[in-house]
Amino acid sequence: MTSPDLILAATAGAVCLALCATLWAMSQRRRFEGQLSQLRAQLEGLEHGGLAAQAAAEAFDTVVVAVEGGAARLVSGEDALAVCARILGAPADAQGVVDALAGADPDYAHKLAGLFERGEACAFEARAADGGVSVEGRATGALAWLRLTAAAADQTGLPDAVRFATFLDGLVEPAWISGADGTPVWGNAAYLRVVGAASAAEAAREGKTVDRAADALAAEAAKVGELREVVRWVPIDGRRRALRFSAQPLEGGGVGVFSSDVTEVEDMRDALKKHVEAHDETLNHIADAVAIFSQSRRLAFHNTAFAELWGLEPAWLAERPTHGEVLDRLRQRRRLPETVDYAKWKAAELARYEDLGPQPDEMWDLPDGRTLRVVRQPHPLGGMLLLYSDITGELRLKAQYNALIQVQQATLDKLNDAVAVFGSDGRLRLHNEAFESFWNVSAQALEAAVDFEGVVELCVPRLHDLSFWRELKGRVADPDPQMRAPTSGETRTSDNRIIVYQSRPLPDGATLIAFADVTDTRDLQAALADRSQALTEAERLKRDFVGNVSYELRTPLTTIIGYSELLERADGLSERSRGHVASVRAAATQLARSIDDVLDMAQIDAGEMALEIEDIRVAGLMSDAQERALKAAQIGGVTLSVECDKDVGLIRGDLKRLSQILDHLVENALRQTPPDGVVTLSARRALGEVRLDVSDTGRGVPFHVQAHIFDRFVGRDRGGPGLGLALVKALVELHGGWVALESEPGAGSTFTCHLPETQQPGAAQPEFGF
Repeated sequence: MTSPDLILAATAGAVCLALCATLWAMSQRRRFEGQLSQLRAQLEGLEHGGLAAQAAAEAFDTVVVAVEGGAARLVSGEDALAVCARILGAPADAQGVVDALAGADPDYAHKLAGLFERGEACAFEARAADGGVSVEGRATGALAWLRLTAAAADQTGLPDAVRFATFLDGLVEPAWISGADGTPVWGNAAYLRVVGAASAAEAAREGKTVDRAADALAAEAAKVGELREVVRWVPIDGRRRALRFSAQPLEGGGVGVFSSDVTEVEDMRDALKKHVEAHDETLNHIADAVAIFSQSRRLAFHNTAFAELWGLEPAWLAERPTHGEVLDRLRQRRRLPETVDYAKWKAAELARYEDLGPQPDEMWDLPDGRTLRVVRQPHPLGGMLLLYSDITGELRLKAQYNALIQVQQATLDKLNDAVAVFGSDGRLRLHNEAFESFWNVSAQALEAAVDFEGVVELCVPRLHDLSFWRELKGRVADPDPQMRAPTSGETRTSDNRIIVYQSRPLPDGATLIAFADVTDTRDLQAALADRSQALTEAERLKRDFVGNVSYELRTPLTTIIGYSELLERADGLSERSRGHVASVRAAATQLARSIDDVLDMAQIDAGEMALEIEDIRVAGLMSDAQERALKAAQIGGVTLSVECDKDVGLIRGDLKRLSQILDHLVENALRQTPPDGVVTLSARRALGEVRLDVSDTGRGVPFHVQAHIFDRFVGRDRGGPGLGLALVKALVELHGGWVALESEPGAGSTFTCHLPETQQPGAAQPEFGF
């Protein structure tokens, strides 16, 4: 490149550089001018804000003091500073007020030092006689700012908004401020914790609330402008709690809602309600009539028995009439005791409300014959409680009981035995007159003795055995049931009497002790024992005599019968002689049978007769008896027949003795039946027994003889020795049966032998043993 070119290029470059520098300088100037305009605007804003802040501070009586390096200067609020200085009694300048605050209380000085030296925020209220100064301190950089607010004496202690919000956050129950529509505007920490939101705005946005009814309550309070309260059960922290919500409209709008936990109160109220209901239910189930009148003398409660006792209408009682109205209605229906001056009686009855002490019970005799016990007592909650008991039945039972006691005492007094009744406590309850005479004690002494020990002291002179009395005391007072078991015994007294005693436990826990003098009885028993022994010996001698006499008689009778039979068959005797011989043989035979009957009866009486038991065909037994008596029936012109049921079968018994029974009955029937009469032998089976009947159409048995027909020798006037029917009865009873007679004079007789199917010796029916 040539030199001109280089010069030209350098010139062009210089020109460009100059242009660029000029343009840059112009742009920088415009930027600086803009920044200057902004700074001027900010300065004007700061000046305006400072003036506004100062005006605002002065408008609200607020003092702003700046402290730097320990020196205080007034920023705004000169008039308010003078008020604060007057309250604190300090000079009317910023430094004097700060010094007065630091000297008012060591705690204030400590808080101010922390603010000035370390920049720690503080807030407190300095109080004086004429009012107080609220102090709030903040630090920014090297400056410390104090805002002072004077408060009159009646406004001392009122917190500012921040302090009040902090105070509300310390509450454990939810509290919040809501709008007129119930939407939450602000809530304390407990409210935010319960609804699970970070702020009231979030809770309103997401529709979270403590209770919808509480929100509705706030809206209602805002609408009517009055306080509203409600108790609601709300789940909090997993537990069901009762909260009382109070919604109070606030000045400037909004509603403050406060809650208080009344779970324990509601539980107590519910428990009290249930207790009252249970109390009322219990009173409704008792038989006595109960009425409770309040302090205003109105009926506060009555049970069902009260309405039934007086016949009062439940609807009228539900209107809670006064005590006087109840008495008036009862008098109208004649259900009160008759009195001459009802007004005076009523006034005296109502005057009992003034007597707070215990009142005696009364007895009311009603016109309808009922008797009531009236119990009055002051009610713990005021008023009076009345209890009416219908004791008509109780009085009647008491009268009956007293009558029974008198009858019992009179009955005991009529007894010959000495009787005393002791209670379970050992006290003497009853005794008869025989007890007094038996132990030779007086009624006054027994009344003074009272208990068992006292009675023993009175009786010991007649019976010295103390072990006897100790045993009796155990029967009376020992609670062991085995010790109270009945006992009896015999002992001898000091006056040589033989007495028997017995103790018996009574159903009510008492014990009856009875004594009887058996001295004469024992002497009589000894005499009777000697006589019984003598009779036994005489009976034995009688049996031996009868046996010996019968044996001695049997030998000649046998000879007489034998020779009479030989003479009947002998040749050369006339018919008249043969008749005499036949009569001798018949009489001897009858005498032999009578002797056999006497021996059998003696053997039965001695208990020495033994039966030979075997199976007997009843029909054959009846046929054999007919065959044996047929000749005698033909001689007497009597028809002898047998009637047996087909199913009569067999019977267990002694064939010889049963045949003997039938022979005696048939012989007795033939003897009582005139010619052309009928004697019937019959047998039948019924109800586990076999009945053997012997009936005749003879003259019958007189009524006065029937009761003794089976006694020994009663039949002597009927033509026999009187042992036949007695022997029949004894033999039937020996088989375990019994014999009966059915007869009517002039219409014949029927003897019935009731014999068991299976042999039960000695099982006779005692009611038929005449």
